[in-house]
Amino acid sequence: MPEPGKKPVSAFSKKPRSVEVAAGSPAVFEVETERAGVKVRWQRGGSDIGASSKYGLATEGTRHTLTVREVGPADQGSYAVIAGSSKVKFDLKVTEAEKAEPVLAPAPAPAEATGTPGETLAPAAELGESAPSPEGSSSAARNDPTPGAPDDPIGLFVMRPQDGEVTVGGSITFSARVAGASLLKPPVVKWFKGKWVDLSSKVGQHLQLHDSYDRASKVYLFELHITDAQPAFTGGYRCEVSTKDKFDCSNFNLTVHEAVGTGDLDLLSSFRRTSLAGGGRRISDSHEDAGILDFSSLLKKSSFRTPRDSKLEAPAEEDVWEILRQAPPSEYERIAFQYGVTDLRGMLKRLKGMRRDEKKSTAFQKKLEPAYQVSKGHKIRLTVELADPDAEVKWLKNGQEIQMSGRCGIFESIGAKRTLTISQCSLADDAAYQCVVGGEKCSTELFVKEPPVLITRPLEDQLVMVGQRVEFECEVSEEGAQVKWLKDGVELTREETFKYRFKKDGRRHRLIINEATLEDTGHYALRTSGGQALAELIVQEKKLEVYQSIADLTVGAKDQAVFKCEVSDENVRGVWLKNGKELVPDSRIKVSHIGRVHKLTIDDVTPADEADYSFVPEGFACNLSAKLHFMEVKIDFVPRQEPPKIHLDCPGRIPDTIVVVAGNKLRLDVPISGDPAPTVIWQKAITQGNKSPARPAPDAPEDAGDSDEWVFDKKLLCETEGRVRVETTKDRSIFTVEGAEKEDEGVYTVTVKNPVGEDRVNLTVKVIDVPDAPAAPKVSNVGEDSCTVQWEPPAYDGGQPVLGYILERKKKKSYRWMRLNFDLIQELSHEARRMIEGVVYEMRVYAVNAIGMSRPSPASQPFMPIGPPSEPTHLAVEDVSDTTVSLKWRPPERVGAGGLDGYSVEYCPEGGSEWVAALRGLTEHTSILVKDLPTGARLLFRVRAHNMAGPGAPVTTTEPVTVQEILQRPRLQLPRHLRQTIQKKVREPVNLLIPFQGKPRPQVTWTKEGQPLAGEEVSVRNSPTDTILFIRAARRAHSGTYQVTVRIENMEDKATLVLQVVDKPSPPQDLRVTEAWGLNVALEWKPPQDDGNTELWGYTVQKADKKTMEWFTVLEHYRRTHCVVPELIIGNGYYFRVFSQNMVGSSDTAATTKEPVFIPRPGITYEPPDYKALDFSEAPSFTQPLVNRSVIAGYTTMLCCAVRGSPKPKISWFKNGLDLGEDARFRMFSKQGVLTLEIRKPCPFDGGIYVCRATNLQGEAQCECRLEVRASRRLGGHNDMASSSAVPQ
Repeated sequence: MPEPGKKPVSAFSKKPRSVEVAAGSPAVFEVETERAGVKVRWQRGGSDIGASSKYGLATEGTRHTLTVREVGPADQGSYAVIAGSSKVKFDLKVTEAEKAEPVLAPAPAPAEATGTPGETLAPAAELGESAPSPEGSSSAARNDPTPGAPDDPIGLFVMRPQDGEVTVGGSITFSARVAGASLLKPPVVKWFKGKWVDLSSKVGQHLQLHDSYDRASKVYLFELHITDAQPAFTGGYRCEVSTKDKFDCSNFNLTVHEAVGTGDLDLLSSFRRTSLAGGGRRISDSHEDAGILDFSSLLKKSSFRTPRDSKLEAPAEEDVWEILRQAPPSEYERIAFQYGVTDLRGMLKRLKGMRRDEKKSTAFQKKLEPAYQVSKGHKIRLTVELADPDAEVKWLKNGQEIQMSGRCGIFESIGAKRTLTISQCSLADDAAYQCVVGGEKCSTELFVKEPPVLITRPLEDQLVMVGQRVEFECEVSEEGAQVKWLKDGVELTREETFKYRFKKDGRRHRLIINEATLEDTGHYALRTSGGQALAELIVQEKKLEVYQSIADLTVGAKDQAVFKCEVSDENVRGVWLKNGKELVPDSRIKVSHIGRVHKLTIDDVTPADEADYSFVPEGFACNLSAKLHFMEVKIDFVPRQEPPKIHLDCPGRIPDTIVVVAGNKLRLDVPISGDPAPTVIWQKAITQGNKSPARPAPDAPEDAGDSDEWVFDKKLLCETEGRVRVETTKDRSIFTVEGAEKEDEGVYTVTVKNPVGEDRVNLTVKVIDVPDAPAAPKVSNVGEDSCTVQWEPPAYDGGQPVLGYILERKKKKSYRWMRLNFDLIQELSHEARRMIEGVVYEMRVYAVNAIGMSRPSPASQPFMPIGPPSEPTHLAVEDVSDTTVSLKWRPPERVGAGGLDGYSVEYCPEGGSEWVAALRGLTEHTSILVKDLPTGARLLFRVRAHNMAGPGAPVTTTEPVTVQEILQRPRLQLPRHLRQTIQKKVREPVNLLIPFQGKPRPQVTWTKEGQPLAGEEVSVRNSPTDTILFIRAARRAHSGTYQVTVRIENMEDKATLVLQVVDKPSPPQDLRVTEAWGLNVALEWKPPQDDGNTELWGYTVQKADKKTMEWFTVLEHYRRTHCVVPELIIGNGYYFRVFSQNMVGSSDTAATTKEPVFIPRPGITYEPPDYKALDFSEAPSFTQPLVNRSVIAGYTTMLCCAVRGSPKPKISWFKNGLDLGEDARFRMFSKQGVLTLEIRKPCPFDGGIYVCRATNLQGEAQCECRLEVRASRRLGGHNDMASSSAVPQ
């Protein structure tokens, strides 16, 4: 911080100057900084300027250049350059190219001005209007960004809101555009007036906030619309935009002008003048296209003044002076121009007199603040301090008097303070408040800010079919909160078709879409004031999956035929067809539909039932067909003693395979014959070894060669009841399995025997089922919004080949799984997309065969889609030596949800392609020193940012770097405050830092008075860029001239510093009284022996009465060594002392006179007359008795009264007859006859009758009062909290 009274040190050694250039020519501004490497920013209109086709930025050592190419009228205005804490402003004026046009008159008439007077003065920011200029440029150009202007390289704004002006009653809109290409979620934008007034709580008739999103340009537009503007709207505004990892803000001003009459417009337009430069070239300011106001001409040329009606002018003039009185001095010229005030000197003189005549408030010592802000539900106190503690106070809200209540209107009175307390503030308390005392009042405005509404339960992703109902549900932290529903960043509203329905149920909010279409696919968001919830909706075409198709059947006469199929939608109905014609159910043919299963049952099958049967689902182009075969049993007539025989259509000795779906009923109906009736034996072969086809019958010689592949152990099946049972009649044997299972699969042998012979048939039964669940999938190649999912086939395919796989995903904290594909995936991997970065997901997979879909696999390991960061920015070479290169850079603009693990640095020789790592692992710093490089090599360097997703894109140096030390002459950069004498107090630390330059590293040497520094108290610390002289505690001996030298070989630079350590001076010497006369005494002394190593500021002379020895200052900062002390009291003796004083302070001791000096009385001797002695004895009496009091418990209370009496009476205090002299909670005071009893923090038990008794030799007197102690109320009560004598502790 600069020293008081001194100008702060500027960072610029050469400042830019304002220039004036012709249109189409370039404009160049140059600055020089005190040292190289200083970061310099260029600005225009408060916004940073970046390098582009319009602006060129160059830096060379300490010189910095801004070039504005092809200057046009839009480039005219104010610019600024910033370095550290120094800021310099300059102007660019643009002149037109020379034209052969007549010279304009010095003072054009109002009719000759461009446009009407109303148009001439129209503010540039008004909607729908713009002030025309002679060049034809729109005055709104400074509010809208120039096409092709460079975007903000660091901030979030594409276009910042600009300053605007509007007349009373007009409308204006401020716009801010934010780039959304790199944002995952919409940014949060807040508008403020002043420093802290949030405008979101002020939305209403005069103020609206709008936002929209342009998908084509990916830009968010935020607007602040003000209608029916009032003068109170004038002031500074601020727009803040924030995202997950960025923040930016922009300030702008709004000026509301009073409505100006026609006469005023004509008057002002009369006094505009046009500046001429060169041959008829007109120079115009970008803010005033029609010229500037010439006040000097206005004062001289009275002919231009338009007479006005004094009666009409008086009220307007009075209002103007009130506006000027309240405005800052910087706004005087603008207000004078607006209201037609021409005599500026007279205006300033009158304002000075008005300010001098201002009177302080007679009713208030401290008024209310201009405004208060409180959060909803919190408590606020409005406090004023009165000049008269007994004055009555009224509180008004919006002009209506506030009545006492439990929540609003709790009045407190503590001494002269009056407080209005409002607890649990609501939006209804947002109003203007006034405190009225007599005829005076003070006002304030209370702003109630709603707390942000948070998301307590987020939205869930949903996957639906076309035509289905969609319902998004979200829960927020507050009931009845205002929320917005958005789709892909665009706000949803109730349309005429009522496609979207919004429901509120307490804290729950629902968005309902009755019939989803493909256009409804997208990201839906619920936005509150404290955040937003995002979910994805995927709408797919409606498809029907067949989990189990109908199969061909072969049945015999009088048997039952059952066709069964299973589809994915249980609500789908269908029609059964027989040979293409609809089948009508009857008592023998039954059709059923249970859930997803459709069944056709035909009882007592006849040959007429043999046909093609089909099931056609309604609404789908799908047809499931199967054929019913009727099996006739042919029994030939044989004589008795017929050998047994098994009658099948294809009873060959090769085993037949019968396929059954798991869970269905298996019925093997085998017709037999023989006489006598044969015995039927059912056996199941138990395979020992690998599963393989069943072995053929023993009497099949053609297949005997394959019998060695099978080893069987047959199990006899003879149960007649249960799940597996055998039923045998005279002409057939039936083998039934209820609910076939995988264990029922195998080779069954049917053997029939009678005395004549035997017959045997092998039947192979195959049970098919849905596949087993696959193992948990594995996730790899996780990207920003995608990943690769891989899995293995199921261990058992269910006896049917796997047709494909179905993949599902869900958020980790959710219970809703969302299907990712409707067409089966044939491969064992899939790339999943459209995920949200930073959200944790899980995956699972189903296997599907002809029978149906398996159970889901276990969920995969949770994973988070994360993208690599973008490339680092501003990579630059900081320093180069023979073997090292120092690099620095800035973090990447986009880090993402994966954070930032570090940076990798690589280098490559020029022309090569192999990159070498400059360090092992990653570095977290944004700078690095690369060591052990070959001297003279030309290398390219690149830097990558890494996170858990991997490395991002690299940033590479634009030019190769030559590894070679650059010899730089040593130079000391002595700060300005060290170029003058450095003064330090004794025992203060000394820390002198001097930067220097030079390569290679210079050698630094410190000397004092030409001798090397000695002693441990003075230490020197050197670094590659600066040197520090440090003294922990300075002494007088450290004063002197120090010299620092930096040397590189035979080159050196020196700097000299003068250190002065100062201390308090010693006291003056030889103080004596030279003369005393009348009421005066003359003193004289010598200067102190030690002045403290600095100039003396003077002396302090004090006197003390011999009786009291209390010292009083007579003279201070007195420069001479002699003085006269006047106005002493006759008859008193005085001592005198003198202190010496310098910049450190006064001397510790003073020079004091040894003997007192008496002021003698005059020579006249006074003989007092003799008076008769009077007796002034008086009995005690109370001049002011005690008064009854009512106080609040916990507040210290005092009881006061006044007594007189001679001799001085003895005072005693009593409570309810008990003496209080020994109680430590009570303190008694007596001063000048005023008696006080202090009761510290009274409780209700301290209430009672208090008596004060005064006693002397002449008699006694007493007075009493009643004290009531009320219990403390936290929120106050209907009475004042305490009297003027109650002080809270």
